[in-house]
Amino acid sequence: MMRFENVCIESIACHLPENIVSSADVENRLAPLYENLKLPAGRLELMSGIKERRFWEKGTFPSEVSAIAGEKALQKAGFDRAEVGCLINASVCRDFLEPATASVVHHKLGLSQNVLLYDVSNACLGVLNGMVQTAAMIELGQIRAGLVVAGENGGPLVDNTIENLLARPNATRAEIKTAFASLTIGSAAVGVLLAHKDLASTAHKLVGGASMAETRFNELCQGSQDRGVHTESAPLMETDSETLMKEGCALAQKTWSATKKTLAWENSDVDRIVTHQVGTMHRKLLFSMLELDSEKDFPSLAFLGNTGAASLPTTLALAEGEGVLNRGDKIALLGIGSGLVCLMLGVEW
Repeated sequence: MMRFENVCIESIACHLPENIVSSADVENRLAPLYENLKLPAGRLELMSGIKERRFWEKGTFPSEVSAIAGEKALQKAGFDRAEVGCLINASVCRDFLEPATASVVHHKLGLSQNVLLYDVSNACLGVLNGMVQTAAMIELGQIRAGLVVAGENGGPLVDNTIENLLARPNATRAEIKTAFASLTIGSAAVGVLLAHKDLASTAHKLVGGASMAETRFNELCQGSQDRGVHTESAPLMETDSETLMKEGCALAQKTWSATKKTLAWENSDVDRIVTHQVGTMHRKLLFSMLELDSEKDFPSLAFLGNTGAASLPTTLALAEGEGVLNRGDKIALLGIGSGLVCLMLGVEW
C-alpha cells in the first residue's frame, strides 16, 4: 500500500512508430500454416481485438526512442532538465545487458551528472514501478523531479515467432496457441515526468495505490533466456493465455480492492480508467470482475496492440491528447504483468 502527498505527473508524452502492420499482414505471412491447419483468415483480429500494431524500423534501439519520448515530455512541460534528479528506463526491451540502457538515454537527453539513473525490469509493469520509485524519492525529499521512460520494440519478437512457426510444418493448433500472445505485440515509447507539487505547473496528483503478487503463476508467460535485446537477437515467448487471463483478473480483483481501500475510493468515484492493453476478452473479464464501467475506459489496443511496459502510460498520454481527461477527474491506472504481479495507481487530474 502506498500514499503520496506531494507528487504530480508534470508531463506525459508518447512516441509511436510510423510503420503500421495489420493483423491481416501477420496472417498473410502465416498463410502456409493457416492452410495446413485450416485456420480461418481474420482469426487473429477476431480473438485479440487488434486490427493493427506498429513497429520501428530495423536497427532501432530502445534507448533511441525512449530518449525521444523523454525529450517530448520535457519539452511539453517546458521543464528545466537541471531539476531532474532521477532517470529510470523501465521497458522490457533494453539495448544490451550492460551497461544500463538508462545511461544511453541519459547521454542523449543531456541530463546532469548528478542524476541517479538505472533500469527497472518488471514485464509490463516497469513504468508503473518506475513511477512509484520516483514518487517515493520525491516524497522523501531526495529529489525534486524524476523522469521514467520506456521504449518497447516488439518487431523482433513478432518476426521471430512467425519464422519459428513456419519452420514447424507439422505444428498443431495446441502448439500455435502458446505463441498467439506473441503475435499481439506492438511497439511504442513513452516518457513520464514526475515533480514535487511545489515545482510542478500542473495539478495532476499521483495519489497512491497498491501492489499484489501471485508468483506461483510465474510460468504462465515466459520469454526466452535473456541475451540482450539487440535487433539481431531472436526472442521467443510462450504464453498460456487462457490461464494467464483468468488468474491475472483474479489477482486484479484483489488488488483493486486493496487500491480502493488505500485511496478511500469507491467504484462510483472513478471518472476515467486506463489499463494495460492485452486483448478484448481480457478487457471484458477484467471490467466484469472489478465491477467497473467499461465506458469509462480509454482503449488503444485496436491500433497499438500490446506494447509492454509502454502500454498503459502511452494510453494515458493518448487519452490526454484526445482531451478526454478533465480537471479533477479521478483516474484509475490498472496494471497487470506476467509473474503474476499487479500494480494499480490512482491519479487526481
